[in-house]
Amino acid sequence: MAEQTPPAGSTDPADLARAVAALTARVEALETQIAALRGNQEIPEDVIIAISAAVSAYLGNRARVKAVRFQRDSSTWAAQGRQRVQSHEIARS
Repeated sequence: MAEQTPPAGSTDPADLARAVAALTARVEALETQIAALRGNQEIPEDVIIAISAAVSAYLGNRARVKAVRFQRDSSTWAAQGRQRVQSHEIARS
């Protein structure tokens, strides 16, 4: 059974200790969920095959795909493409 959080604004040390314990338990549960989500990011085999085929077609079958990994940050090719399309720069010819 989950502990009840004390009323907001309570200054009783026992209430504060229960609140800290409840919040600590919630943070630990969330950290466990995040670790599980990060660990289960396997790339499906059909996606790896598609990437290998694209690399092979582009490079003329001279290269091998050795590793594929997830990368989720703001510097991905899609974000860079959106930034280029939405920029207000005048193209020089």
